[in-house]
Amino acid sequence: MDPRTSAQDVMRCDLCETAVVQMHCDTCLVNLCTACVGKHMISDESKDHKVVKFQSRKSTPLYPGCNTHSKERCKMYCKQCDIPVCISCIESNQHLGHELSNLLRILDEKKDIFKKERNELNDTIYPTYQDIASDVQNRMSQLEKEYGDLSTAITKHGEDWHREIDKLVKKLKAEVDEMKNTQLQTLQKQLDEINKTMSDIKDEIKSVEMAIDTNDLSRLFSITSNVQRYRNLPPKIMVSFPKLIPGKIQGEELNKMFGAVSSSSFTSDKHGYRMKTTQKSPEAGSSPPVKQLLDEPETVNTIDTRYDNLYNVACLSDEEIWTSGHDSTMKLFSINQGSLLKSITTKSGKIPYDIAVTKSGDLVYTDYDDRTVNIVKNEKIEEVIRLQNWIPKGVCSTSSGDLLVIMDSDDYKPTKVVRYSGFTEKQTIQFDDQGKPLYSSGGYYRYINENRNLDICVSDKGARAVVVVNQVGKLRFRYTGHTPAPKNKPFNPRGITTDSQSHILTADANNECVHIIDQDGQFLRYIDCGLSEPWGLCTDTNDNLFVAQLRKVRKIKYLR
Repeated sequence: MDPRTSAQDVMRCDLCETAVVQMHCDTCLVNLCTACVGKHMISDESKDHKVVKFQSRKSTPLYPGCNTHSKERCKMYCKQCDIPVCISCIESNQHLGHELSNLLRILDEKKDIFKKERNELNDTIYPTYQDIASDVQNRMSQLEKEYGDLSTAITKHGEDWHREIDKLVKKLKAEVDEMKNTQLQTLQKQLDEINKTMSDIKDEIKSVEMAIDTNDLSRLFSITSNVQRYRNLPPKIMVSFPKLIPGKIQGEELNKMFGAVSSSSFTSDKHGYRMKTTQKSPEAGSSPPVKQLLDEPETVNTIDTRYDNLYNVACLSDEEIWTSGHDSTMKLFSINQGSLLKSITTKSGKIPYDIAVTKSGDLVYTDYDDRTVNIVKNEKIEEVIRLQNWIPKGVCSTSSGDLLVIMDSDDYKPTKVVRYSGFTEKQTIQFDDQGKPLYSSGGYYRYINENRNLDICVSDKGARAVVVVNQVGKLRFRYTGHTPAPKNKPFNPRGITTDSQSHILTADANNECVHIIDQDGQFLRYIDCGLSEPWGLCTDTNDNLFVAQLRKVRKIKYLR
């Protein structure tokens, strides 16, 4: 076995190519045996050879040469000039007053940065691109299926047309046969009459001939001639033949009648993919199981809240819900028993505009008249936000524990969303990329919720739209309803909520239904099961929907 080419052999000296490697020159990056070290040291005396044990290779730093002093090596680093420097550079006062650092320290810092970047590439970026590649492949497979289904649908539609054309041809042929038979019967009747007349004429001819041949005068006078009757010829029946009047086959009209394929398009959403993260939370630690919409949503339970008008509902757990209506009392109900468990009166004695439940299970409510956001802890109300020149409306608690509040100005012109972290203002969302307002002006109903993908979803009655922005406040889409609507009335959004599938659900008071759209704003279906003036919405951890309507809360199952 040749030791120089055997993959199973130990590493050999780069000089003699036979002895086992024991040493390494960090300067020349050459593997050496002990016998060849001296030979290598004198092979190029211009270099400062750093020979170390093979196990310690690459441990000797290779200082860069100085661009100004060619014979010097740089062992320091000037942070102001951002370049390595040698002792001569320092002594020449070129870097007087500059902050200098040991080049090895800079080397360690850069290596730490590169290690972090390598870890990010390995642990986050590359796996994210793997997921993106898998997603694109899945989309390609879906594309093949969708286009295959489309071709099948076109073929089936063509077959339907052929069947209808065959029916039409058969019908027209039947009509032609009926017209032919009618005309033949008419002509046959006349032919029968003429044949009978011709027979009568022959008899008449015989009678006349007998008269001509007889000498019997009495008999002759008894014969009467009927020639005059036969001089009146029968009418000539003229037959008009039907013709096919073909409809003009015009391409555009035929296309309209047959149907057309809607245009395809590509859209690019630069916020469509999100970087994979190794940090896990209860909400984002794993993808939820995929659930399908039920063909027919079903009402599981109904709770009578005894409000004159019920506005809002918020899930405390899968067994308990908070409610608020047209008075100052917020009520906690048992879902299964429907019993009242607790009542809390607002601090101001005014009607709460909206309610929400935080991650820690505390009740939050906005006081429209008092311009405050309040939290209820251990049945004690704590004012956490007091606004100046702004009026709070909808509120929700986010997956990170922040509060999102949508608010109107005193003059009802600007409207904005504010994120509070630890009850300190952290983010304001008010305008799109062109500087135009994201939300309508005026004192309309507005409610807010955060989707599982961290989008911020606002139901804006003034705009008759659901306005969705991403986590940084960039507009993603506006949903303005779907036609036909159950009652064919304009979209009138009220309460809004989301579920584990990142669906967005909003109540439509005009059409007495709930719209379900996906995270990209595509309409999926209506929940239209006899709702009356639906208002507030919320979902529990099992994706049951709770709808506040009139004075009752309906629990609805809509996912399987």
